[in-house]
Amino acid sequence: MHFRLHALPLAPFRPLFELDDAGLAALGARRMTVDAPHSAPCRVSLADAAPGERLILLNHRHLDAPSSPYRSEGPVFVREAAVEASPAAGEIPDMVARRLLSVRLYDADWMMLDADVVDGAGLADRLADWLATPSAAAAHIHTARRGCFLAAATRA
Repeated sequence: MHFRLHALPLAPFRPLFELDDAGLAALGARRMTVDAPHSAPCRVSLADAAPGERLILLNHRHLDAPSSPYRSEGPVFVREAAVEASPAAGEIPDMVARRLLSVRLYDADWMMLDADVVDGAGLADRLADWLATPSAAAAHIHTARRGCFLAAATRA
């Protein structure tokens, strides 16, 4: 079973880059400069921001199905220089592969079917197995330690 990871689209975040710090703060967002490698994973480019790079930290609702009790939102980083990622089928970007992950599997009604903590290096095999399940529709990938949403995965 092939799968594909999906980054967040850039378009909804683009207007934020035009706001000043006060405008961002009014939305509960912050402009930041990265100070350490691998500390700020961008959910649009699916790449870690480099030290010195600017990004926006904001709350984002990544599961917004009104009928699901699993609606969820949380903090995400978006690099000001982000280019929307489109990983090939079966590809796990380094940003994801290098982390300990919490992965949640959902059906078409956004009811959780399963969840597990997975080392990023083993994510491809786990996604392939899970998405081979006929009732599975999507998996959401989060950082295990902080619980932040990273990307979604569906059948390719």
